[in-house]
Amino acid sequence: MRTALRRAMDALYALCAGIAGLAMVVIALIIPWGVFTRYALNQASSWPEPMATLLSIVLTFFGAAACYRLGVHMRVSVLPNMLPPALRRLCDGLAEALVAAVNLYMVAWGWDLVQTTWNQSIPDFPGLSVGVTYLPIPLGGACTLMFVLERLLIGPKQAQGHVAAETVPARAGAAEAVAFE
Repeated sequence: MRTALRRAMDALYALCAGIAGLAMVVIALIIPWGVFTRYALNQASSWPEPMATLLSIVLTFFGAAACYRLGVHMRVSVLPNMLPPALRRLCDGLAEALVAAVNLYMVAWGWDLVQTTWNQSIPDFPGLSVGVTYLPIPLGGACTLMFVLERLLIGPKQAQGHVAAETVPARAGAAEAVAFE
């Protein structure tokens, strides 16, 4: 079961990272087009900026899920690093519970937002439902929630080449006061 769950989460991670990466590539392609049409052709296209904004939503929620899965998201670990191991584990468990609660909120209220706005359209893209643009909220929340469950059931997946801050010896001085991962 452990191997099957890890493989399923690997596939979900690849999907999240692929979606976020594709969104980033498309943003990187359409923003220069908007700049080109505005300044070179002196006739600005109206769609690149709102499209980039919508793709940023996709990038944010799926990218956050992928980063969370590998533990490469930003976090401040000053207090947990100063605690004894037993209290650190308790703090880690509390952090996982809070992440799960936030993502349950995103799934529940995000889905409600999608349903409420489904029949509305975006002025810049009349054929596109507002609800569709909000889908990354509950879907990204569900993906992150799955990764929380993976951590709780079989432990975290470490990024290749990623060294956890806990394994790096602390240096004397101000570096001990603030540790960002």
